[in-house]
Amino acid sequence: MMVVLSGLLAASLAIGLPVGSAYADEPTDGTGAGTSATEVLDSLEVKGRAPKTGYKRTQFGKAWADVDHNGCDTRNDILNRDLTGVRHKWRTHNCVVKSGKLHDPYTGKDIKFKKGKKTSTAVQIDHVVALSDAWQKGAQKLSEERRTALANDPYNLLAVQGRANQKKSDGDAATWLPSNKGFRCEYVARQIGVKHKYSLWVTQAEKEAMAKVLSSCPTQTVPDYTGVKDSTAEKTTESEQTEQTQTEQSAEQAQQTQQTTQAPALEPAPAPAPAPQPAPQQDVYYQNCTAARAAGAAPIYQGQPGYRSQLDRDHDGVACE
Repeated sequence: MMVVLSGLLAASLAIGLPVGSAYADEPTDGTGAGTSATEVLDSLEVKGRAPKTGYKRTQFGKAWADVDHNGCDTRNDILNRDLTGVRHKWRTHNCVVKSGKLHDPYTGKDIKFKKGKKTSTAVQIDHVVALSDAWQKGAQKLSEERRTALANDPYNLLAVQGRANQKKSDGDAATWLPSNKGFRCEYVARQIGVKHKYSLWVTQAEKEAMAKVLSSCPTQTVPDYTGVKDSTAEKTTESEQTEQTQTEQSAEQAQQTQQTTQAPALEPAPAPAPAPQPAPQQDVYYQNCTAARAAGAAPIYQGQPGYRSQLDRDHDGVACE
């Protein structure tokens, strides 16, 4: 028995672990939740960025897969979690979000969300640690199953303003931070938690940028929750949702009856034309969503290169989602 204990002690010392580490309790989710964000940051490996060679969105599984098997895709799971006053598309079992309101953590602004070809892009789902960044910092060594988990992990996903998400792109903390300075500590701490959970590394510039942010909030811990902390707005209950749906259906039926019994009214003056969307680059063409995913381009938002209405099956402005 003494020989076994001596062997364990020697092994612990050999790899630099304090005595007893083999028996210490670790956070069950692997994020380091509840621990000082600075301490967890210091535990991350520091290395240079690896080449992006071989990166494709499909390396992280099907976009917005239903990994938790709740009958709802990841995109709508996050919209349901992060939006308030949520109303659902009829007959989707309270899954597909039709409208709601987002208090955007990246800008601090309130955004009204309405599902539609020209409106869905106002709110997008951001990977806090971008998949391309993850690929270049260790994810290419993970199994496909583990990468799929990373891409759909609610801990790594936030509903945010579309423009802010596009501006961030695949940047890390050294190249992009939320304009809402009050959210930067929580944002950086969550990136640290994600990288700890999936054994990803940071670059020296990234670590310095994170440390600078955390110097203004030395008590910041790695988040132990998904979404954004202290969201006080109340979400619409299921009974309220049912009542809203019934009201909408009654209104639609009444409108249809009125239209069939009354003479057509004069058409109102046309509404001001919406701001033009940037024209997609004509030299980018995907024959189908399979090709778009293989190129790592999916999902494609309206206005982005490669977007075509033929790829946008539900005409909500997001193709190949």
